[in-house]
Amino acid sequence: MKRHGLMAGSPCSLPDLIHLEENQSVLRSANSSPTHTNTSISLGQPRDPDSGSTHSSHTGMDAHRHSPDRAVVVARREGRAREISPINMNGLDLMRDAVLVNGPVEDGGKVDTGLNVDLSPSHRTEAGTEEAKLQESSTDEKKMKRGSEVRVQDSTEQKLYKIANELLLTERAYVARLHLLDQVFCARLTQEAGKGLFPVDVVRTIFSNISSIHTFHSQFLLPDLETHMGQWSVSPRLGDVMQQHAPFLRMYAEYVMSFDHAMELLRVWTERSAPFRNVIQDIQSQEVCGSLTLQHHMLEPVQRLPRYEMLLRDYLKRLPDDDSDHSHAEKSLQVISMAATHSNSAIRQSENLKKLLEIYEMLGEEEDVMNPSNEFIREGRILMLAARHSAMERHLFLFNNMLLCCTPRFSLGGQRFTVRTRIDVEGMTVQRTTNEHHPHTFQVSGKERTLERTLDLQASSEQDEEDWIKVTLGRRAPRWIRDNEVTLCMKCSEPFNALTRWRHHCRACGCVVCWKCSDNKVTLEYDGNKVNKVCLDCHSALTLRANREERGEGKEGGHSRGSTPHLPISIPTLSPGCEGLV
Repeated sequence: MKRHGLMAGSPCSLPDLIHLEENQSVLRSANSSPTHTNTSISLGQPRDPDSGSTHSSHTGMDAHRHSPDRAVVVARREGRAREISPINMNGLDLMRDAVLVNGPVEDGGKVDTGLNVDLSPSHRTEAGTEEAKLQESSTDEKKMKRGSEVRVQDSTEQKLYKIANELLLTERAYVARLHLLDQVFCARLTQEAGKGLFPVDVVRTIFSNISSIHTFHSQFLLPDLETHMGQWSVSPRLGDVMQQHAPFLRMYAEYVMSFDHAMELLRVWTERSAPFRNVIQDIQSQEVCGSLTLQHHMLEPVQRLPRYEMLLRDYLKRLPDDDSDHSHAEKSLQVISMAATHSNSAIRQSENLKKLLEIYEMLGEEEDVMNPSNEFIREGRILMLAARHSAMERHLFLFNNMLLCCTPRFSLGGQRFTVRTRIDVEGMTVQRTTNEHHPHTFQVSGKERTLERTLDLQASSEQDEEDWIKVTLGRRAPRWIRDNEVTLCMKCSEPFNALTRWRHHCRACGCVVCWKCSDNKVTLEYDGNKVNKVCLDCHSALTLRANREERGEGKEGGHSRGSTPHLPISIPTLSPGCEGLV
């Protein structure tokens, strides 16, 4: 049987013997290493017909061929290095693979072994090649997977450490700024005020409870953060220390609530008192101030709680869910968010009381405006329609529980009004109307004590009209449009039917809509903040308003509170015979 140009059991030509001797020498040299199995190559040996093997010695060759770590021989021939694996082929221990290490394969991919044997890829043993490839691929995949897992773990740990370290570094800088406010500015001004140069109460009001805030951070929170970061390599934790101290952050509400008043006092007394101004300017000129004003440093406590909240959210985002510190971090974030909300709530409450006081001064003692339960919502100039198509100027003040319709009156002390009509918000209805002589009209109906009152009003623009209609959305119960008044959905204009498109009422505006247009829920103030089904337009408007109030942007103000944003909601103009239904 002839294989690759050689006949088994037949003598070899002289060139073949020369080549064989060269490769034997190479193999002997390589196999002399203790890491390789000794082998020999023998030609001309008769083949055993029973066993199918030659009589040549193959010490350890069977184990060697089936081992995943086969011997590798590096031979140098014609100035090039080749990586070779031995394999038995028809009684010959030939080289299975020959891969160039220091150069490309030439002669069309054939490898010259010196044995006149074609070991090109097309003639290699397919099973051995595929096995080696699979083993190499599996090994590479495992290495890559392990390396990727290590990199991800290292990256997560590094990010968590950076967040915790950033919290520590910013806390150090923050405590230094609190020290500047408490022990430098406040202390120096208090000392000068003791000389009778300006009132001590002014200094106390300006700095509020900054001394308590400084004590908490310098003596409690910062030392504990330092301790935790010193033990980070052993116990990487941040949530537990923040959970322990988070409840004390509620003290910021007092400082934040008085901040605007403090800024105003600081401005007034800087202009009025030279000693007051000189102390501040002297401290601001020092290097410790960093060329920043007192107002800039006083803003830092206002911004600190949102900074804690941001860092903790980032920390939780990267912390594994099964980490023991996860629950502590979640609880601390909840408390800090509540503290920030509490501060924002205090700000809104302060602003509301300030506005109630302004309205009280404009109205006099005619109405119980300063009641703590009152919440200002909107005000603005408007026209009230009267007989013979005439219009009279009016000013509306809308609160959470009443609508005041007032007339302007002359006064040298500023703008003043006289209350003409008071309508309770409970049971009040607001609807668009059509008037050929006056555009942008709407009607407000409700009870004034025990009497039913109706006001026909004209807004200054279409946007102003819509704002007044929507501002009471969800705050008072609507009057539903009767089912027999409409045959189409008042939002998508699809016809109703008894099988697939039933009639539903929006609990906010009272419109008749289909199930697709009423598949939204939101809390309604008039229903004790219970969840009710509303149309898509009302859901968008009420969600937008709630988000603005949650961010501390206040209610939809009128002229004095800034213009009201356009709400994506439209209440249809009612045809004659439908008045009073919305």
